[in-house]
Amino acid sequence: MDEKELQLYLQRLYPVENEGCEWKEFKRLRHAVSGNKGADIISYLSALANMNGGHLVVGVKDKTLKIVGIQDFHDYTPENIRQRILGKCTNLDSEKFSIDTFTTDDSGKIVWIFNVPAHLPRLPVYAHDKAWQRIGDSLVPLRPERLESILSESVEKIDWTAEIIADATLEDLDPTAVSKAREKFIEKNQNSSFTAEITGWDDLTFLNKAKITIKGKITRTALLLLGRSEASHFLLPNPAQITWKLETEESAYEHFSPPFLLSTTEVLRCIRNLKYKIFPDNFLLAAEVSKYETRVILEALHNCIAHQDYTANARIIVTEKVNRLIFENAGNFYDGKPEDYFIGDRTPQQYRNPWLAQAMVNLNMIDTVGHGIHSMILAQRSRFFPLPDYANSLPDKVVLEIFGHLIDENYTKLLLEHREMPLSTVILLDRVQKKQPITDTAAAMLRRQGLIEGRKPHYFVSANIAAATDSGASYTRSKGLEKQKLKEFILQHLSEFGPTPRVRIEELLFEMLPVDLTEKKKRNKVKNLLTEMRAKDKTIKRIGKGPKSKWTFC
Repeated sequence: MDEKELQLYLQRLYPVENEGCEWKEFKRLRHAVSGNKGADIISYLSALANMNGGHLVVGVKDKTLKIVGIQDFHDYTPENIRQRILGKCTNLDSEKFSIDTFTTDDSGKIVWIFNVPAHLPRLPVYAHDKAWQRIGDSLVPLRPERLESILSESVEKIDWTAEIIADATLEDLDPTAVSKAREKFIEKNQNSSFTAEITGWDDLTFLNKAKITIKGKITRTALLLLGRSEASHFLLPNPAQITWKLETEESAYEHFSPPFLLSTTEVLRCIRNLKYKIFPDNFLLAAEVSKYETRVILEALHNCIAHQDYTANARIIVTEKVNRLIFENAGNFYDGKPEDYFIGDRTPQQYRNPWLAQAMVNLNMIDTVGHGIHSMILAQRSRFFPLPDYANSLPDKVVLEIFGHLIDENYTKLLLEHREMPLSTVILLDRVQKKQPITDTAAAMLRRQGLIEGRKPHYFVSANIAAATDSGASYTRSKGLEKQKLKEFILQHLSEFGPTPRVRIEELLFEMLPVDLTEKKKRNKVKNLLTEMRAKDKTIKRIGKGPKSKWTFC
């Protein structure tokens, strides 16, 4: 990222200073890490931890977030400063404390972000033998009432989803959902010794065995997954809803209440799912793929349900745009970062909602070994589409984007014609096509293999498919196929959404055109494409006149 892009990125993720976020210049680290009590880095880390955790952004102007960069590191590095800070901040959670580093591509300025977890139960975090907190714009020693609040906290983690609703009964569960849950439980345990007994269990026995109820008592998990819609009042003030929104030239929305075991299928039915044709260079026939894969949609949606922070009293939101699906759930990513799970070799150690997560595992909705994200990665890769993306997540919200269109045709062709490519390489190429930063080491590796071109930071997936895949196909031909793909996209869109104004078609196609074209050239390209489809192909026509005219089928 260049300096302006980094500043916009920081403004989006850390838009305001408060007791969960601090911006500090700290151009010289010699005395800034542990120096002036109440005004140095370890004091700010203590203050952030003693509330609900947060972020300290170092290398930016206080008040304005203008990037100045760290200019004198003394002998600190991203690797050694973490351990040295842990030695000076008593009780700071070592497992979750981390540091992100950014270097601007144009000016070489360096910014560090200290990600500070909330204090552990009953353990205030100390710096200079004092526990700190933020009041207004100042740091002060921890107030007695805040200290008392921390010291009286329960050591046991409270699982919102495991709590029992005293007034709820089996009558508040949806019979169809309970029957479906039994089917899923049998499916999950088809090789178990007790499989034959499951159909003979009464509902209460089954629900206890599936760890949905506790000793016959109705839990919040039971109401979320299997509860009648009219029983959702037991979960107030949590809205207990999944909201689907359509944001195209049409607008629509619908709210879905429990039972979520059935509601997710209803959400799935709302989503439009056309077919795409992709034209690889060394194949006689086009590859046809769906815009989205059912299992990817359900995996994403089930992950939202399993990992939602229900104490935030927020809806789960699924937004359908013309070219992607966006899934949002409240709460940060609970254990590690999404990228940790891309390859499939990491297993999470803890869960925000362990009772709900276990119930969903027992109903075959999710797994608990960290393979859910990995399976979505593999599914998108096998369909030659961009990989799932968490880049727009915020500190208090996980945002997952599933792409239903091609971003860079070169990336897609590489996947089609080089299917044995290592997943780690595919992930790097996906970042390149999305204009996301990669390390210098990764760039050098991709360049050696002939997979990328361009200069830092403006890398792009190589157009020379023949060099990268030994296919012998020429890139000139692929340029002709690119036009055909654009035409097919227009026809698919008109088939799904009906007559469409030219300005909307431009909006849809601009992301699919070469990045080096100016906006004027992109408009001309779209204009010429529509003219060719009308006059030569005779597949579309224009109805109406002036700004209100639209394009439709002949």
